[in-house]
Amino acid sequence: MGSGRWSTDVYTAAENFRAATGRSAFAYSDSGARTVHSGLDPKGVEFRESRDGDEHPNSTPIAVLFDVTGSMGGVPRVLQTKLPQLLGLLLRKGYCADPQILFGAVGDATCDRVPLQIGQFESDNRMDDDLANIVLEGGGGGQMSESYELAMYFLARHTDTDAKRHGRKGYVFLIGDELPYDTVKAGEVRNLIGDRISEDLTTEAIVAELRRAYHVFYLLPAGAAYAGNWTVLRRWRDLLGENVLELDDLDAVCETIALTIGLNEDATDLDAGLADLSDLGSSAGKTVGKALTPYSRAVRRRGRPVRAALPRSRGTGDSVRL
Repeated sequence: MGSGRWSTDVYTAAENFRAATGRSAFAYSDSGARTVHSGLDPKGVEFRESRDGDEHPNSTPIAVLFDVTGSMGGVPRVLQTKLPQLLGLLLRKGYCADPQILFGAVGDATCDRVPLQIGQFESDNRMDDDLANIVLEGGGGGQMSESYELAMYFLARHTDTDAKRHGRKGYVFLIGDELPYDTVKAGEVRNLIGDRISEDLTTEAIVAELRRAYHVFYLLPAGAAYAGNWTVLRRWRDLLGENVLELDDLDAVCETIALTIGLNEDATDLDAGLADLSDLGSSAGKTVGKALTPYSRAVRRRGRPVRAALPRSRGTGDSVRL
């Protein structure tokens, strides 16, 4: 997957149509759906693929998965409204080459009806369609754990990217407010993904496997049930170190994702990135700056000089105009 180009005009036309007809951007979920949409069902999927092509010769796979239980159910609605800003920073500001974005959702495999939803890597407006088909379950088991480890298992073993073939890593952003379970359970893998593994895997083992192909980040936004919870933060920092980011404002999720990629790709520094936000009319600079200051310092400590931004990808017509 990953062909085509993002068009803000197409996005705006769809938004205007929904506004005129009273339709929701999440019509599948808001219709009362309680089963995974066929396009997001991970069971039996061999691979979700991010591929190079004539349009996108240097594809950058980016997976964004969010907890859709309880108070976190608002995350995809924010993401959907901020897609133009996310793509604007990645494309116009040259933060990474040829982004291909996969959206997915995480619930609780011990009790939820739709505990895992995984879209495709897309470069065009089909990523908006994948968001529209996510079930915003709002459940969860109340034990401060969700099945993030199951999502990481799928990404580690059921995604295939040309970036990896070129020695480049993609990006995974997990957005939530709870703990992963301690193990990837063989029974859940069989029931929800279809693999038959001989024994449970530790979450540490699957994180290490995933990090061979991706830079993995965990974002914990304010307003979530366990925002600022030390137990949650300590566990994720044990797993991911400096790649755990706290946000004062959920509305800053897209901008934080974009600038994190830009910093990691050496395409910008934090000050220039915050100026880019202002240039695009975003008011998220204060939140993003606070969230990314520790990570920016860590990047500098690694001694990686910031290089010039990648050439702006303009495309033709309105295809990349934001």
